[in-house]
Amino acid sequence: MKSQAYRMAMLFDFYGDMLTDRQKEFYDLYYNEDLSLGEIAENYNITRQGVRDVIVRAEAVLTELEDKTGLIKRFHTMQTQLEQVRQNAQRVAELAADCDNEELERLAGQILEQTDTLLKE
Repeated sequence: MKSQAYRMAMLFDFYGDMLTDRQKEFYDLYYNEDLSLGEIAENYNITRQGVRDVIVRAEAVLTELEDKTGLIKRFHTMQTQLEQVRQNAQRVAELAADCDNEELERLAGQILEQTDTLLKE
């Protein structure tokens, strides 16, 4: 269940702007605000099934976009690769310090700063 909620949050973060305003609102209320279908239906004076239909269509749109573009998959791959670059730069910095090579230490430091910045974004 937790991984499904994470997946839905990632889909919304990456592709949420592609949904209609109503789909965005219902999706956000259901997944982020943790309102039930019944609560949303009551607040908007529609049926529970109507709310479910909007959310299911939104999920389909978001899933289709990810299937076509693969942005989330590429994002995760890049995060993993950046972490590996960061670890390698850390090791280079350690080796450079052992060899007393200031230029290598400086370059490794720059790589570490750049990967840290990218990993935070």
